[in-house]
Amino acid sequence: MSLDAAEDESTSEIHIPAEVDWDMLDKSKFFFLGAALFSGVSTALYPIVVLKTRLQVSSTKLSCFKMSYSIMRHEGLRGFYRGFGTSLMGTIPARAFYMAALEVTKSGVGSATIRLGLSDTTAMAIANAAAGLSSAMAAQLVWTPVDVVSQRLMVQGSCINAKNSVSNLNSCVYKNGIDAFRKIIYADGLRGLYRGFGISILTYAPSNAVWWASYSVAHRFIWSGLSYYTSKKDESCISGYGFKADSKATVAVQGLSATFASGVCAMITMPLDTIKTRLQVLDGEENGQRRPLTALQTVRNLVKDGGLNACYRGLGPRWASMAMSATTMITTYEFLKRLSAKNQDRLS
Repeated sequence: MSLDAAEDESTSEIHIPAEVDWDMLDKSKFFFLGAALFSGVSTALYPIVVLKTRLQVSSTKLSCFKMSYSIMRHEGLRGFYRGFGTSLMGTIPARAFYMAALEVTKSGVGSATIRLGLSDTTAMAIANAAAGLSSAMAAQLVWTPVDVVSQRLMVQGSCINAKNSVSNLNSCVYKNGIDAFRKIIYADGLRGLYRGFGISILTYAPSNAVWWASYSVAHRFIWSGLSYYTSKKDESCISGYGFKADSKATVAVQGLSATFASGVCAMITMPLDTIKTRLQVLDGEENGQRRPLTALQTVRNLVKDGGLNACYRGLGPRWASMAMSATTMITTYEFLKRLSAKNQDRLS
């Protein structure tokens, strides 16, 4: 049973576009088109991710503008795409894990919560939260090693300017992603590729759960608000024939819901994301030798660098990145599901 099948009678005046369930998808088409579409999204948003990462590991507080100017001046446009090839190659399998876990969990948990007699809004929120949790955990199996390598490449060269110095930056010079992969394995073994895996799960799993739950609730409330506003505006509208979504309204509601959910997540998980980034990128020094930092050492260093304020360095770019990424992701994702549906007639 899909979540749409259990629509409350009280919301019959809202025509929310039909949900495309996992069993309705042509899986090969879904994953092939998904790889292409999300690669384009990653290309467009990557410079913001680089900017956010540089700000998080910087030992001094810099504005987004100064950091951007420093990167452009000393490294040119290439500086905003350091590690992009590695990140893009990792995005494809990570997204496949993510989308599969998301849809399977959402469909299974959604059906179970409906059978328990919960309201449609509550059932959707629970199903989306569970789906966000499981999809993040599945994706991190692939994404953590990619994150470690790509972030090392992102911050490489950021010590060119004394104002933009990075404390305890890993001293290795990497030619490319493959070279970084080899050197990390040689220096730290497989554990080196999974530095920060635990805190990545602690960051992304709850973040995804909160994001998808917030998104589903905001999505429904906005549609309800649009229906109420339309009914008030046109008192003569016949009950049962209220606001009906067109493609523009659907994209606008999805984008607004995604922006709201991203804001909530960015504020809640920013400190964990900063700790995770530093843990994966920076090293400590012990008896004249560089050693990977522990989570506790990372937190101590972060407190020394500025306390709670240091935890929120890069919040602006992260919020912007999350909002733009989420908006493009959710609209692309819903478009992708409709393109991949086996029976298009069921969506009308």
